[in-house]
Parts: sequence; structure tokens; C-alpha cells
Amino acid sequence: MNTLMSPRLLAVPLTACLTLTAMACATTTASAAQPGPAGAATAPPAALRLELPRPTGPDPVGRDILYLVDKSRKDPWVPASGPRRLMVSMYYPARSATGDPAPYMTPEEAKSFLQRKAPGTDLPAEIISGIRTHAHTGTRPKNGRHPLVVLSPGLGLPRASLTSLAEDLASRGYVVAAIDHAYESSGTTFPGIGLLTCAPLCDQPKPPEGGKATITKNRAKDISFVLNRLTGRHPAWKRANLINSKRIGMAGHSLGGDAASATMLTDTRVKAGINLDGTINATLPATGLRRPFLLMGSQSDHSPGKDHTWDNTWQALRGWKRWLTVAQAEHDSFTDLAILKSKAGTSSPDTIAAERGIALTRAHVASFFDQHLKGTKQPLLDAPTPDNPEVTFHNP
Repeated sequence: MNTLMSPRLLAVPLTACLTLTAMACATTTASAAQPGPAGAATAPPAALRLELPRPTGPDPVGRDILYLVDKSRKDPWVPASGPRRLMVSMYYPARSATGDPAPYMTPEEAKSFLQRKAPGTDLPAEIISGIRTHAHTGTRPKNGRHPLVVLSPGLGLPRASLTSLAEDLASRGYVVAAIDHAYESSGTTFPGIGLLTCAPLCDQPKPPEGGKATITKNRAKDISFVLNRLTGRHPAWKRANLINSKRIGMAGHSLGGDAASATMLTDTRVKAGINLDGTINATLPATGLRRPFLLMGSQSDHSPGKDHTWDNTWQALRGWKRWLTVAQAEHDSFTDLAILKSKAGTSSPDTIAAERGIALTRAHVASFFDQHLKGTKQPLLDAPTPDNPEVTFHNP
């Protein structure tokens, strides 16, 4: 889905106010009441302020940024560009909410995001880059060693699209590595290089040889490289001592969810995985996957019989497994894009509320990893509950 924002919203500041913070709304309304030189109402873009849902765990959240280069591999999509490059946001439980607020994305990334995901919109890029997050940079970590969860976004989406999930997991005691894969996002800024976009993959008339499964398998190589750099003898992250390398999980949205199962097939360090609404292009072998795996998707697209790749994968999952669907969810309901579309007023009227979709995603993802990485039994994963009527359990 490419349409995210609507140009008409900027011409209706009072409508936009309904989805903003009280202070921003008051400022916007006051500004709108002031006629411009030609008598038209104006609303300064700076008056708009969007905010992600607050994390639900007890810990404050810190964030670092890593730039990793795999010199053993040429970039698979643009070989002439040199070695494979990755940007990684590292979230961790902190001692206090000190330090500078972590930016959502750079202004250049936000501009490219709007161009690719909301073509034609008049929404200023600063509104997206200025989204309020709840992580802080430079803050001291909480003592101890924590499970690691790797997050991989959908094809064409930046790692920022999983920020609300990453922050929530970190607030619950996880270290989280959210990864941008070069040439696979709407736009990622690399030090000394600049902005790299998804053009080599997203703008081509057809996917690379082998289809999207080729992209998925390359992502699995990326993940293994990141794990090497985080848990090896000479780690790239200065806080690597926070990671319990025996307790590693992975979750991904869309193609990132496909990459979760593909990575688990080739890297046994990943003990548990989650696919959030992603078609499975890299087919599991007949021998199957014997570690815990959760399929969680939209009821309209990923109920039994809706997507044969999920039907086939379910049969190939030989360990602990669950298949959950969320009523009225759409593809973006499991990511920050749901929040952005809601704020812009472009969500379908019958779509689950953005905050509710994010809350359900956070709760089930955290419960899954609590059970399989921390060893804490989670009743939420056993059967439907009256508190979550939107969630259906399937056992085809």
C-alpha cells in the first residue's frame, strides 16, 4: 500500500488537530484562525507534532546507532557500490530517561519516505522526522545481561517503521537490534555515502532472479553478520556486554517476517521467531523448523486458506507454534505506519484503531519472547481472551 498521507489534510487544520497533542492542536488552531496576506487561513507546519505510543514496560529506553560493513560480501543489488552495508538501531533498557531524545529519522530519510510512500502529499518532511519517540541517546544502560531481539522491516520500509515495537521490547528488558538493509528501504542515510533508497529493487519491472525469496535469503545473511558483530570476540557495539547471546529471537514485518524463518533455518543462534503479516517466499524444507515460531497477521489476508504460503509453512513448523489473526487489521496495522495513517486520516474507516493494533502487536510479541527467551509461561498465548476479542487462534 503506497498511499499514506492525504494532501487535503493540510488545508483542514482543525481536522488534523483531532489527532495531535493538545499543545500542538491549540497552536495549530490559533494559527489557522490568523488570515494570511491574501486572507487565507494558514497553519505553520512547525505547529504539528506527532508522537508514538508510550512503551508499556517498567524501564526507560536508550538507543545507539551502528554502521556495519560486511567486507566479505559485495552488495547483492548494486555490486559496484562495494561491500554490503547495514544500519542498526540498538535499543536497550536504561537506568533513567536522561540524554537527548532519539530522533525518529533524518529529514532526508523522511523526505524520501514521503516521496515513496505518500507521493503527492504536501505534508512537510519535518513532521515525520520530528515524530516524538521515547528512547534517549547517551543514557546509561540498566545492569545485567538481556535477551536480544532482531527486528527486520518490510521491503521498502525503513527500520524506523518498527520503532514503537522496539521501544516497547527494550522497556520490558530486551536489547533490540532494528536493521536497515542497504537499497531495501525508502531511504537510509549511510555515513560518508548519503541516502540509499530502494530504487534498485522497488523500481525495477521485476524482482531479482529467484524472486523475493532471493531478497529474503540475502537478509538472512545480513542477520547472521549482525549477530557475529554483536556477539563475537570483538563486538562492534560498546554495550555488547548487555546481550545474553544464548537467548536470541527475531521478528519481522512483511518481507522481514519472511526473513525471520529463513534466518532460523541457517542460523541456530536464533531460538524463536515471529512473522508479522508477511508472505513467505523462502519455502521451509520438508524437514521443517523445530524451534518456536509465531505467525500473526491480518484476518482478511492471513486466515487459513487466504495465503497458501502460511498454510504450507504451518505444516512445516514442527516445534511450538501459534497462528493468530487480528480482525480489521491491515498490512500496516503491525507497524508505526498505522499511527501515521491514523494521524493523517487516511486509514479505512473499518480498520482497527491504530493504537489498538500496535497494543495487540506489542503484547503478543512480548509474551512470545517472554515465554521462549526468558522462560516465563504466558497464558496470553494459550487461548483467546475476552480482553482481546479481535485476536483469533487458528489450528488448521
